Amino acid sequence: MSSHSTPQRPERLRVVASTPISEELIDRIVAREPRIDFIRDQSLLPPQRFAGDHAGDPDFRRSAEQQRAFEELVDSAQALYGLPDEQPTALRRTVRNNPNLLWVHTMAAGGGGQIKAAELTEDELQRITFTTSAGVHAEPLAEYALFGLLAGAKTLPRLQRQQREHRWTDRWEMGLLSQQRVLLVGLGGIGRVVARKLAVLGATVVGTSRSGEPVENVDELVHPDHLADAARDVDGIVVSLPGTAATENMVNAKVLRAAKPGFTLVSLGRGTVIDESALIDAVQDGHVGFAALDVFASEPLAPDSPLWSADNVLISPHTAALNSAEDRLIADLFAENATRLLDGHPMRNRVDTVEFY
Repeated sequence: MSSHSTPQRPERLRVVASTPISEELIDRIVAREPRIDFIRDQSLLPPQRFAGDHAGDPDFRRSAEQQRAFEELVDSAQALYGLPDEQPTALRRTVRNNPNLLWVHTMAAGGGGQIKAAELTEDELQRITFTTSAGVHAEPLAEYALFGLLAGAKTLPRLQRQQREHRWTDRWEMGLLSQQRVLLVGLGGIGRVVARKLAVLGATVVGTSRSGEPVENVDELVHPDHLADAARDVDGIVVSLPGTAATENMVNAKVLRAAKPGFTLVSLGRGTVIDESALIDAVQDGHVGFAALDVFASEPLAPDSPLWSADNVLISPHTAALNSAEDRLIADLFAENATRLLDGHPMRNRVDTVEFY
């Protein structure tokens, strides 16, 4: 963790909306923390097309005059609700022009990647506290993990293929999650909720942990350095790690090949954690029986990727986390962190400005 302390404490906090937020949520935030002056000009913010649409309508354009007005607003903030236009370059411009900026809250759970992309100086990273929306997506993502594991256990690709072909065949045995070992690569907010849900179904849960501290509903803990050993004989792997230099290609060919032939893989953290070429090989020769993939090394997934046409792969366009509760949960988290900042308490979900997660 970088060494910066909790930022200096103002008596009131001037917050500027730099990404779309409804008036209803602004009222909710200010009701929870009345010391916030929440500044916004809705005419300068792109309309949201759906819940969790933090970048807003891509067709939205500001006139040169509106852009100047928007930049003046964000340059007057002590705290930003979201990156300006969700663009790291716009964040960098704002940081350089706003010496009073204390805090930036990212809409993304993996907002550290956006902060890294802004290429700020060490001084700028020390001066400003960055927080993320990690945790608000845990429930929908954990359900997606369960959905993927169940689809694999219940032979979804075979069922769909036979249905398409109008073929009624002999019966076959399906897997039971209650009899399976599932490896959770990542025991953060998402992994812990997955563990809780799997425990209810009776699965044996193995999880990665650097600290080795016990985690509720996790039967066995393994150090990430021993991931291939941990994957030996598992029926399912759920990957929910953030994308950092340390996690890149952590789930490599060795890890994938250690799992049981025909195992189920669910990917919902960041796509860079899995070696995608090794994954394609394992999918094509059937070592991966079923893969539910919500994230990819490069997004959008290239049209010529073999993953598109593999019938044992389910592709979702990084949409598993979206849920109508997301915007409200982010607003509540922001209000809580505003209170912590104003009261001089440690803030939740601070970005590690060395690893950027």
